[in-house]
Amino acid sequence: MLSIPRDLWVTIPGGFENNRINTAYSLGEQYKVPGGGPALAMDTVETLLGVPVDYYALVDFNAFIRFIDEIGGVKLDILEKIKVDPLGDNNTRTLKPGVQVLTGELALAYARVRKAEGDDFGRAQRQQQVIMAIRNQLIRPRMLPELIAKAPILYNEISSGVKTNLTLEQVIKLAWMAQQIEEDDIERGVIAPPDMVLLSKSSEGDDVLKPIMDKIRALRDSVFFNKEKASPAAANMSPVELVQAEAPRLTVLNGTAEAGMAARTTEYLQSQGIQVANTGNADQLYTNTTIIDHTGKPYTLRFLVDLMKISPNHIFSRFDPASQADVVLILGQDWAASNTLP
Repeated sequence: MLSIPRDLWVTIPGGFENNRINTAYSLGEQYKVPGGGPALAMDTVETLLGVPVDYYALVDFNAFIRFIDEIGGVKLDILEKIKVDPLGDNNTRTLKPGVQVLTGELALAYARVRKAEGDDFGRAQRQQQVIMAIRNQLIRPRMLPELIAKAPILYNEISSGVKTNLTLEQVIKLAWMAQQIEEDDIERGVIAPPDMVLLSKSSEGDDVLKPIMDKIRALRDSVFFNKEKASPAAANMSPVELVQAEAPRLTVLNGTAEAGMAARTTEYLQSQGIQVANTGNADQLYTNTTIIDHTGKPYTLRFLVDLMKISPNHIFSRFDPASQADVVLILGQDWAASNTLP
């Protein structure tokens, strides 16, 4: 389970300019891309994380409330006093600390509240808390069989508020599988400052979050590939050995006005123990050295960034498992001006 902040500044695939990640859905709907908003949102998350996204579910507020009430509410441990604002006017409530069962209306308000500890990032943690509470309620004795028995009726009642590419049969299969997963085996993470994002401004002056991609990839690995990530061997390996273990197909492209820069840089990287699969010329001049990661190679990116002093703002994840290169290093004028190559 990984929460992504809505203001994260990312690459929107399909020819769109970089934007907040929460614009991907609306752009997909507005420009009628194949699969609409859900498809573009999934593609955007894949591009960011390098993790395939196969399914989506959109649940509106009323369907959320109806479902929570159907399962008897959710039990939450409220850690500190918090004001919540259920749908409607003049009905603000204050939830006191302690374990309590929230109705669908209050659970929605609790999951949505922003003006509390952590703002958007605290909200992400509260949303995960609600999801886990739903899961805990569903795996109670007899709850899941009862829900599945009336799933067709319940589905018809709330389907107008749910949009998904999962069939009802797939939903039921996932529900049976979910109850077999121990809570300790559910890996969770939130992309949050100060390590993973930088507070920044867009060219229009709006507040955005610039991703620190090597930190986000490390979180991704701990959530989705935690067994390998936690291996003691990796902790004892040098940066070069970690890159060699990833065995990246690295392409170096010359985006400078200086001839032979790609070949000279390739020799330099090889002298550091890093193999280069291909070299060539970029399709345009680049002011800043840029990295494009197609398949997810966090140690390679971290090594190149540290070695060549590459700005995190010029690292892009464009998930493409069919790419002939895992990582593309495009040399910019900054590298031509500052390198110490012979």
